[in-house]
Amino acid sequence: MKMEELEQGLLMQPWAWLPLAENSLVVKAYITKQGYALLVSDLQQVWHEQVDASVVSQRAKELNKRLTAPPAAFLCHLDDLLRPLLKDTACPGKATFSCDRVDEAMILRVQSELSGLPFYWNFHCILANPSLVSQHLIRPLMGMSLALQCQGRELATLLRMKDLEIQDYQESGAVLSRDRLKTEPFEENSFLEQFMVEKLPEACHVGDGRPFVMHLQNLYVAVTRQEIQVRQEHQGTGDPQPSSSTSPQGTENQLLSQPEEPVSSAPSLPVTEKDPTGPSGPVKRPQLSKVKRKKLRGLFS
Repeated sequence: MKMEELEQGLLMQPWAWLPLAENSLVVKAYITKQGYALLVSDLQQVWHEQVDASVVSQRAKELNKRLTAPPAAFLCHLDDLLRPLLKDTACPGKATFSCDRVDEAMILRVQSELSGLPFYWNFHCILANPSLVSQHLIRPLMGMSLALQCQGRELATLLRMKDLEIQDYQESGAVLSRDRLKTEPFEENSFLEQFMVEKLPEACHVGDGRPFVMHLQNLYVAVTRQEIQVRQEHQGTGDPQPSSSTSPQGTENQLLSQPEEPVSSAPSLPVTEKDPTGPSGPVKRPQLSKVKRKKLRGLFS
């Protein structure tokens, strides 16, 4: 897979909330058998890492000397560990996360088990460039704000139509059977003024990012997909588009119509079936065996 496709795949992923002992982070990741792309933020700064299979292979050898496997297998295991987070479900306890900061970099550490042996992984993240922050945060959040504003206007229009319907019923002699259901006619300006005073402080409380992750994942993904679709249409008509490290040319069609499948092991390896972890159906996983200390052999042999 091209690195540009990893960037595009990451753009269409929702943010997830990762509670740590020292603080909480919001993260998003896109993992395939060819590599991964990761974004991490503490709501003050944003860090990024994107690597291919060769980097994964080298780092796996450094961190897991007792494990021997192709990079696709390690990527598969990382996908298993991060997927519950991306679905915003409770972490099943398969991994322990921690982070360290060195100068302007962040190391996100993962510890779990693989075939009964300890498995370690470090994401080496550097500060994301402004273009990346714009693509994944500024532009999507602006789009979400405009979408919610439009939604509010549509709801206000619907309420006014409901008031006219109720008025028509009343003029025809209809009477409420239960007084507690009676409402006052909707007045948009008064509603907005009252909302600003009474509801706004609570409504815009960002906290550690969890409210955003919990309630707006679907809207975030819808907005990013819409922006990709608009860019695709402009490219189809030959309109020039601003260059960006997260705006690859010629990959949107494939990603919109056929998203990358979850990571799976190499087909030539012996495998055992496992419950599906993604929408594409059962995913085959490599069968692992422990390595003897005196006679090393591949875990997948």
